[in-house]
Amino acid sequence: MPRVSRLMDRIDSTALENLATPGSTERAATQLGADAVLRALENEGVEICFGMPGGAVLPLYDAVARGTSIRHVLVAHEQGAGHMAQGYARASGRVGVVFATSGPGATNLVTPIADARMDSTPLVCITGQVRQELIGTQAFQECDITSVVAPLVKRAWLVRDVAELPGIVSAAVRLARGGRPGPVLVDVPRDVQEAAFAPGEAAESVPPSGSRVDPDAIASVVAEIEGARRPILYVGGGAQGASRQLLELAEQAWMPVVSTLMGKGAFPERHPLFVGWPGMHGLKSANLALNEADLLIAAGARFDDRVTGRLDAFAPAARVVHIDADPNELGKIRRPDVPVLGDLAPTLAATLERGAPFAGAEGRTAGWRRTIAAWTRRHPLRHGTPAHAPLQPQLAMERLAVATEGKDVVWTTGVGQHQMWAMQYLRCERPRTFITSGGHGTMGFGLPAAIGAKAARPDATVICVDGDGSFQMTSQELATSVRAGLPVIVVILDNQRLGMVHQWQTLFYERRLAEVDLSSAMPDYVGLARSYGADGAVVHAAPELDHAVAAALATGRTTVIDVRVDPRAECYPMIPPGAAAVDQVEWSEADR
Repeated sequence: MPRVSRLMDRIDSTALENLATPGSTERAATQLGADAVLRALENEGVEICFGMPGGAVLPLYDAVARGTSIRHVLVAHEQGAGHMAQGYARASGRVGVVFATSGPGATNLVTPIADARMDSTPLVCITGQVRQELIGTQAFQECDITSVVAPLVKRAWLVRDVAELPGIVSAAVRLARGGRPGPVLVDVPRDVQEAAFAPGEAAESVPPSGSRVDPDAIASVVAEIEGARRPILYVGGGAQGASRQLLELAEQAWMPVVSTLMGKGAFPERHPLFVGWPGMHGLKSANLALNEADLLIAAGARFDDRVTGRLDAFAPAARVVHIDADPNELGKIRRPDVPVLGDLAPTLAATLERGAPFAGAEGRTAGWRRTIAAWTRRHPLRHGTPAHAPLQPQLAMERLAVATEGKDVVWTTGVGQHQMWAMQYLRCERPRTFITSGGHGTMGFGLPAAIGAKAARPDATVICVDGDGSFQMTSQELATSVRAGLPVIVVILDNQRLGMVHQWQTLFYERRLAEVDLSSAMPDYVGLARSYGADGAVVHAAPELDHAVAAALATGRTTVIDVRVDPRAECYPMIPPGAAAVDQVEWSEADR
């Protein structure tokens, strides 16, 4: 048998003998680049990462095998790893970390990176790269990934000097979570991972995050609140870390609150000051409140087109206070009368310290609150309840909400009609309990995000509400859920079609349906779940859903519940394309 060359020939054997052990307080005399990556992540408080090994990242995985305090979760696909890291970050408020190899491993992360950029999720991607002498030669699985992701990340590094590696990894973690959170990428050639060096070099500097709270801006915000009779708090995804201050401001100023899809849960949704969700599939009352407000305080929101509708008709009478950690957002879409640059929690805290209690606020906004309450009564969520017909998806969401009442639930979703029904019918009382793909609208997000959320919140019940089209994009991650012992419940609203596209083709393309029918090749979702070692159930009626959810909660196992819903059901209310938010169309009997 021919002699096989030893894989460790390129690595200094004395370096391996002197490596620091995980948790050691002693500094090793030498260290390999791959181990330096793990030590830097450990020092930054990272406890878990998601990934898949491959040729260019094998030295890093060898370092994992030699020992680390970081738990690694093996995934079925790198896109799934990225979404798991996002779900972990969104549920915990910490940085999500993912490992991938070069070439297709790295490019499979592009969708999660783009998603994290849009939704301000702190994501650290560590990718392997071919050896430096091969870069630029079109070597096997070579890809200039730093150039590919450059428009999507806060920063991308190609590390050529092993001595710089620990500092760059530490800087990447701090940059991802600082200021407006977002994704970063560190690309490490294989020879850099294998190189030995003496640790101790200073970390790369990172610009300080956040900004000093401007007392003049705070004074202006207080003056705006005290002069408003029809104020509204417009809460976005940036508010998930400032829920306590939001609640106090709303209560002290007697100010009604609307929440975007990404802001869902940052303000308790059963609170009497909560109006609902504005935008394309939000509540009519929330859109009317924004339209009639005389003061709009945008707290960590970015005036997304799905919320504003036709921009020139959005909140036409309102003075705008916009608070954001990203200076690029101030004035990007809607010019604020009072721009406030700064992290939301300290800015709101300073506003409360300066203005609360706001004199006369209860009486000043009383008429406004009565008007909004009347709109809420006049424009409730409605859906069909035909006799002897398939289960309505909205009813399924109502029953799911009842079945989980009082439990500590973290919800995730895919993207489509089911996402909007989940927003409408699943009330969230705490921040970081509704995790979805907002800006990028990534189908397939729900299941891997649920696994990541379960890793962050192991004692919580994690439920993914998905559609049949969305679920099939990442259903292989059921294997990850089972293998890693991170059990989640997946509730598929199965209408056998790409529902949102079908709705648009029906309403706006004269019912010319093209490539939206999934019924001809329906998977056996229960059989699929069982093939991965998970449980499964098929549901056709509301009582069956109650039983299936109760059983899944009792077993604590990964479970897929295939809920067969009415394929004719459409998602209302809805803002037609090009229309103003107040022109939202509501459900009527004619839509049955």
